Amino acid sequence: MRILITNDDGIGAPGLQLLQQIASEFGETTVVAPDSEQSGISHRLSFEKPLKIQSSAESTFHVNGTP
Repeated sequence: MRILITNDDGIGAPGLQLLQQIASEFGETTVVAPDSEQSGISHRLSFEKPLKIQSSAESTFHVNGTP
């Protein structure tokens, strides 16, 4: 099973790594989250600058855009 984990609290959110550890017991996990906290702006769109996706660990990526 392949599991995608994402949030709007950013890649540094305290529970994100814990959730990935637990979920990895059930299948292959991939984490994709904003590079900074983005809570409360879920309707905002990223038009002004290109999205950049960077890997911060194996199967973990952070994006400079909004949710």
